[in-house]
Order: sequence, then structure tokens, then C-alpha cells
Amino acid sequence: MIVVAAGALLWRSENGVLKVLLIHRDRYDDWSWPKGKLDKGESISEAAVREIREETGLSVNLGVKLSEIEYKLDNGQRKVVHYWAAEVTDKALANQNFVPDEEVGSLEWFTVADAKKKLTYKYDLTPLKILQALEANDHLATKPLIVLRHAKATPRSDWKKGESTRPLLPIGRIQAAALTNILAAYGPKTVLTSRWQRCIETVTPFLEHNKVRLVKRSLLSERGAKLSPRRASKLVEKFANRNTGVVICSHRPALPTILKAIGTYADDEQRELLKQAQTMKPGELYVIHLAKRPSTGSSIVGIESQVPLFED
Repeated sequence: MIVVAAGALLWRSENGVLKVLLIHRDRYDDWSWPKGKLDKGESISEAAVREIREETGLSVNLGVKLSEIEYKLDNGQRKVVHYWAAEVTDKALANQNFVPDEEVGSLEWFTVADAKKKLTYKYDLTPLKILQALEANDHLATKPLIVLRHAKATPRSDWKKGESTRPLLPIGRIQAAALTNILAAYGPKTVLTSRWQRCIETVTPFLEHNKVRLVKRSLLSERGAKLSPRRASKLVEKFANRNTGVVICSHRPALPTILKAIGTYADDEQRELLKQAQTMKPGELYVIHLAKRPSTGSSIVGIESQVPLFED
């Protein structure tokens, strides 16, 4: 059995100097990154955000995924830890509520050079080196562009009232609810969605629990993307170029148009990943992390995918 855990390298820039946050566990007398095991039914991204909040008192949004580190525990089990980069804003720092306990005794910010010396375990150096390389290339500060296929809907053959009103199945509504914390982990500020019912129902639970802007566009429906692919592409590019993160919820037939537009920011390897995303399952999402580089335009730093976990 493999133990799965999630965490992040918390970072901030102080007077132009990159610093990272390490935790000290008194029980083990070690310095490491905040992380923890997944709760039942929890996704890796929401587990990372929850563990950071519990261990450091900080509320953050996940940036680009750094690595998956695998090692053997003392009991012989294998453990895999998923790590993201996560910026700690001034607001998050001001609202930090850290209380030392038996799990985490203290926290301390270090420069990258000092963190490399302080870390107890060699495998913890791997995500730090990736973080450092991203910062050197001006790719550490990112915004999420999340492409989401609507959750599982009533079959076309079972619905006679028109495609635009075809709703989610009960299992699709469960998927939609499970998406709430996954999407929130990345902190998007806008939801851009097809006007069709199954897309609206997919994003509704997230909208109900988060203060985000909702934008409905017919261009993202199956019919809209088919009739006006160029206009649909321009719409995607418009929102991709904004300073904040966005969720784009649409339909399988519209995905090639949407992903091709995003591909203008990708290299050859990333374009192949975006081609794979055209076949994403109902309720699946791809998080495309775009670098915040206003002077040189957006570019894709990383791509990851997730499917919501839920109880049948």
C-alpha cells in the first residue's frame, strides 16, 4: 500500500530575495515542508491547502505543481508526496493564525541557500531546486486557467426537451459538489461557462461557496463553438490574458477549440498534453498554470489534471 500525501513549498519575495517557509516538528526534531496525508474522499489539491492551513495557519492558493516525491517509511511502506508552489501574500501573512502543537512546534522563513542547509531530508531538496529554477526564469508567479468539462449529464437519448436544457444526472451533481474544493484550491476569480444547463449546474456549487464572478457565454456551448470557432478562441484568449485565474466550463465537442486557443502559449510538449485533454472525462479538469509576465506575455509553466473523488 502506498501512502499518499500533499503539501506545498510556501514562498514569498522579501526585498527581491526569494524566501521559503520550513516547519520544525519537535517530535522528530526535523525541518521539512508542510504536508500531510489525504483524508477519505479528499483530492490531493484540497488536501495540500488544508494541511498548509492546519500546520502553518496560512490560507493560500496553489500555484504550479513542482514534483511528486517518493520514499520509503521506517515501517517499509512507500510514501508519495505531491508538492506545489504556493505564494504567501502580505494579506495571508497578516491573517496567519499559527498555534504551536505536538505536530508542528515552530515555523521559520529561510533564503533558498539557507533552506538547503536546514532541510533534514535530502529528498526535500528536489522540489526546492525546481522552485529555484522557476524563480530564475520568472515563472514562479502564476495564474490558473482551468478547463473543466461539465459533470456527467442525462444521456441525449433520454432527454427530449432540447440540448441546452439537458441536466446533470444525480451522480453528476455529486461530481459538481466534489469539484468545489478542488477548484477553490487554485483560487480562480472568474467562472466563464457555457449557458447550457449542464455546465451551469456543474459550476453552481463552487459559485455558492466562493466569491467569484460568473460570466455566461453562448460561444462556449457545443453549438456556439461549432458555428463560431474563431470567436470562441478569441474569447478564451481574452480571459487567459487577464491577471487573475479563470475556470472555463464547456462541453466535449468544444474542447478542441478551447484547447487550441490555449495552445498558443504552449511549447511542443505542452501542446501534446493539451491534445490529450480533448478526451477528458465528465467532471475532469485540466489546470494550466500561466506565468504572470506582463512584459513578455503569458506562457504555460505547468499542466496538471484531476478528476473529482466521490462516494458512489
